[in-house]
Amino acid sequence: MSSLFNAARYCIDACAPQEKLDHSFAAARAFAAGALTVDDDAPPPLPIGMPGRPARPVLVHPRELPRRGFGTREGLAAFIHAVAHIEFNAIDLAWDAVYRFRGMPPAFYRDWVAVADDEARHFSMLQARLRELGCGYGDFDAHNGLWEMAEKTAHDGLARMALVPRVLEARGLDVTPGMITKLRALGEHATADILEVILREEVAHVAAGSRWYRWYCERAGVEPRGRFRELLVQYASGVLHGPFNLQARLEAGFDAEELDSLQAQSAADRITAR
Repeated sequence: MSSLFNAARYCIDACAPQEKLDHSFAAARAFAAGALTVDDDAPPPLPIGMPGRPARPVLVHPRELPRRGFGTREGLAAFIHAVAHIEFNAIDLAWDAVYRFRGMPPAFYRDWVAVADDEARHFSMLQARLRELGCGYGDFDAHNGLWEMAEKTAHDGLARMALVPRVLEARGLDVTPGMITKLRALGEHATADILEVILREEVAHVAAGSRWYRWYCERAGVEPRGRFRELLVQYASGVLHGPFNLQARLEAGFDAEELDSLQAQSAADRITAR
């Protein structure tokens, strides 16, 4: 298989978690070695649908997921499972960016193959931690919010770069430090160490989204800050919740004006929701 697009599709379609990991790691290695190429004459991407998924976890509405604390073994396992599910989805999100958006500069494909490789490694670490607790991926229910946003933005690379890395994935930059603090307070250093790795590497992933969002805006001749606000209203109204990790977001490609706007929008959404 010499086509990067075919390899990406193969990873997306893999159902079993280990199969998806194996394909992802192999594709990333092959691409780094120059064995996978971007074929300008490749057939257009297939319409987006559900990626390959195991029979479990059962996908439910987010409101149906019970809230659990870290204080019990089951609560800790459920928390790790929720993060693992995000990372499992993130593997497919990265490969779908590679597969779906054609005619991009080579650096675009390098960035998102690298992200897919990272996300697969993150999932692998979390899955191993779940097994140490006597659980596995699929033992708890989960939701499909990340992939639903991928479906909504499949027609528009600009919207995808704005809303998946810079909204949904950037949320992890805001909430993960607090989770790490709570875990360490409970002596749960093994899980906290994994989240430290994920947080550090997710900054670079969101930065890739910022970089390519601005590239799309420049190509389209649109002003990035204003377009981002429009996309939030169109696709993600009420999704933003502060407080924001301002330093991490600055490192991930947000500028001070954008962060001021995000904080103002979050405050306005809270008032509207009352």
